[in-house]
Amino acid sequence: MARIAGVDLPNQKRIEVALTYIYGIGLTTSQTILTEAKVDPDKRVKDLADEEINDIRKIIEKTVKVEGDLRTEVAMNLKRLMDIGCYRGVRHRRGLPVRGQNTKNNSRTRKGKRGAPVGGKKKTQSK
Repeated sequence: MARIAGVDLPNQKRIEVALTYIYGIGLTTSQTILTEAKVDPDKRVKDLADEEINDIRKIIEKTVKVEGDLRTEVAMNLKRLMDIGCYRGVRHRRGLPVRGQNTKNNSRTRKGKRGAPVGGKKKTQSK
């Protein structure tokens, strides 16, 4: 099992797809990395030679921000928006959709489960 950027890549997958398991690398970036490293994208991870893995690792370290560094940067960007109090930051803080979506009927993913009904049930009076 190849380990790149702190992520174990699955052995049975093609290297082109396996690289997308790393946070910050999508299919296009994966293809670019493999072209630069001169590795066949159809090769399986288990069939890669050690020098090919090292070439891929070096290119990723040199060109792409991945995993922990990228997660930190994204979190800092969100924190900055919330600290300055801009509209997007306020939406993030309240857990509402950020990009202008309608919230009257939709956006359950961001808003969470529906709360209890306002009126509630009437209690029966016991004698």
